[in-house]
Amino acid sequence: MSVEITRLNNGIHVITHHMPHLETAALGIWVKAGARDERAEENGVAHFLEHMAFKGTPRRSARAIAEEIESAGGEINAATGMETTTYYARVLKQDWALALDILADIFTSPELDAEELERERDVILQEIAAAHDQPDDLVFDLAQAASFGDHPLGRSILGTQELIGAVTRQQILDWRNRNYWGSRIVVAAAGNIDHQAFAAEAQRLLGAIEEGSGPQRETPSFQPTACTAEKPLDQAHIVMTFEAPSYRHPDIYVLQVLSSILGGGMSSRLFQEVREKRGLCYSVFSFGSAFEDAGQVGVYAATSPEHSNELLDLTSEVMLSVVEEVTEAEVARAKSQLKASLVMNLESASARADQIARQFLAFGQVPAISTLTAKIEAVTPEQVRALAERLFRRQKPAFSAVGHIGQLAGYDTITRHFT
Repeated sequence: MSVEITRLNNGIHVITHHMPHLETAALGIWVKAGARDERAEENGVAHFLEHMAFKGTPRRSARAIAEEIESAGGEINAATGMETTTYYARVLKQDWALALDILADIFTSPELDAEELERERDVILQEIAAAHDQPDDLVFDLAQAASFGDHPLGRSILGTQELIGAVTRQQILDWRNRNYWGSRIVVAAAGNIDHQAFAAEAQRLLGAIEEGSGPQRETPSFQPTACTAEKPLDQAHIVMTFEAPSYRHPDIYVLQVLSSILGGGMSSRLFQEVREKRGLCYSVFSFGSAFEDAGQVGVYAATSPEHSNELLDLTSEVMLSVVEEVTEAEVARAKSQLKASLVMNLESASARADQIARQFLAFGQVPAISTLTAKIEAVTPEQVRALAERLFRRQKPAFSAVGHIGQLAGYDTITRHFT
């Protein structure tokens, strides 16, 4: 199994990982443009464009797009993130050319029909309403706002009902024209697929895209505060986030080990202390969000309103315990989890295609799995403890909560443990 990379004449990079034992292929178009590339008045436009891609092109109606891929037994979808947008498909190995043709068509030539746009506007407004009805979705949107304020990283990917209700076709086109350049695009595939044939077809279908460069991104700053929403729920959903290294920082591997030790599984400190020993919640976990020039590490938990302050105090104690001591056994366990996750991606064509595309967009190369596992293996307990001290002893966290939150202490009381 090997990764091959070809640069097309317009700056697009074509990357494949040949997996000859598979009967399928997973492929897609990844563009380094997402919600953080929107202006304030455009919030939600990147996601709107991704929806509209499936609503027809000059060559295919919305129905034809679905029927063509499903007639081959395949599936097609798209996703918008903060820093990337992805259009992807999974098909039997002999149908990869059909899938790439459809993906290239919807990527380069969305019609943005006026009637379809109005229908999809209603769909997205319903999607926003549904997210607001899901407390574990809403609390993470609030966490972004509490962490990054008015910066694009602090906004919801979906946008607001007010802005989506007013988005115009021209705004969508303007955003697309500013951001969809060859220099920011990766076409990737994994599975039983020939690289040379795939690259040639990508050149034929996407070669007309101009190389360009795209706009410069605004550098974020971590501005911790509290963002909460009172809702009639049985539980209070709570998130605390701290400023952390970006994915370009050498400490990113230390951060991954730290997060795993804190709340990465059933053996983690948070799971054992908060759930197993004290029974304060059903769900508790840690997470990391790394961007090209910023990052977060945080904790999510949900509990009954009367236990919310007790939960926060205990969670804070557990996080600070990593500053005092990290054992060799914990680090070894976290390393095993992280290395296994990397290797397991090799067993899924879809996961591997996504992995190699994102790695190239982030680093300009696809590191060997052995290189990544070696960097994880090199992390020491002292490095984890030192990073925990920098993160948890020298700054206050951002805080968000959704539910019956009237009993929650104030922000200064909640965060008193960390400074």
